[in-house]
Amino acid sequence: MIKIDKEKCLGCGACVSACKKGFELKDGKAEVKSANVSCIKQDLEVYLISLLSI
Repeated sequence: MIKIDKEKCLGCGACVSACKKGFELKDGKAEVKSANVSCIKQDLEVYLISLLSI
């Protein structure tokens, strides 16, 4: 399961731009829409590592 640290999330939408099928913004914070898309793994490896955990 992938979780987003809501305290660290700025609500900038970078994750949504990088992976529209995997993330969405709700109430100004990122949420995982579907953990079963390859772009989420790319986001984990590239720049969201501090916000996401498995």
